Amino acid sequence: PLLLLYSSYVLSYCNSLVVPIPAANPTSSLKGTTLPRLHDGVPIDLGEALASSSSSKKTMLILASHAADFNTIEYVQRLKYSLDKLTSDGLVDRFLFVINGEASSCVKLAQLLDINDTDDDDDSTTTRIEIFPDPTGEAGRRFGVDRGYRPDDPNIPPLLKLTVVGLGFGPPWGTLPAVLPGYSGNPNGKREWIEQSLEQGQRMGRWPEVLKLSSTSGDGGGSIVVGSKFDDFPLVGGWGRRPFELATLRLQNIIGIQMEHWEVLKPVDDRCLTQLGGCTVVGDDGKAIYSWVDRGLCDVPDMDDILSVL
Repeated sequence: PLLLLYSSYVLSYCNSLVVPIPAANPTSSLKGTTLPRLHDGVPIDLGEALASSSSSKKTMLILASHAADFNTIEYVQRLKYSLDKLTSDGLVDRFLFVINGEASSCVKLAQLLDINDTDDDDDSTTTRIEIFPDPTGEAGRRFGVDRGYRPDDPNIPPLLKLTVVGLGFGPPWGTLPAVLPGYSGNPNGKREWIEQSLEQGQRMGRWPEVLKLSSTSGDGGGSIVVGSKFDDFPLVGGWGRRPFELATLRLQNIIGIQMEHWEVLKPVDDRCLTQLGGCTVVGDDGKAIYSWVDRGLCDVPDMDDILSVL
């Protein structure tokens, strides 16, 4: 098992150093890929949207997997936490988020994760995350995302292909290196986005509930977070990311989102069940500043890494 884990880590690390040619040139690879924007139905050519970017008005495009997938949910949670940092000083001006599902799936996921993809008329500073339903997942494939284990083999059921990748027993090999740190923790890790996501889930009634909330006084009522059960862990309670903390969020996501709402969120195209995601940030003339493709379940980029590049 240790040899398998080590091999998976090495392969994942090596793969993360390069991206497919289409992902390195997203403006050209997505030219002509037109999808309807969720909140108003306006068709947007993704390639043209990227091409209209500039050094002062950069665009982030996330090509997620289907609406019930770990990676899609985690992309949203990480992005929501980092929005203020990404928009500060004009780092990123526009956010495009493609989900491999029908509009109804996207609407449901937006409700579950409190995504506001429309501007608030009372707050001109509200950042819009423009969501695009893509039931066939074509945009992701044109970008060069990984399609999972043996995607063109009709003799293997899609659920079995997903299981192979999910357990780390087959390419693209990036699942175990992404999943295991959620259990082991990291003394120097960061947990702020995890705590924010756990709080949002707990307030929506998702289990497990690990945060300690205290009622606030005043007419508005409500409550604030005053602590976490992970604070009480002996020896490791002061770590940056405590053991099982990220794994608990993922458990909350799988039980309270994926399992509970599967019928609404599931993909309508079997190819999207195993297809992974990716993201890019472009600047002048749509040239990529940063590009990434997922290499397994839970293998999504750290927004701080993107910020360091920008």
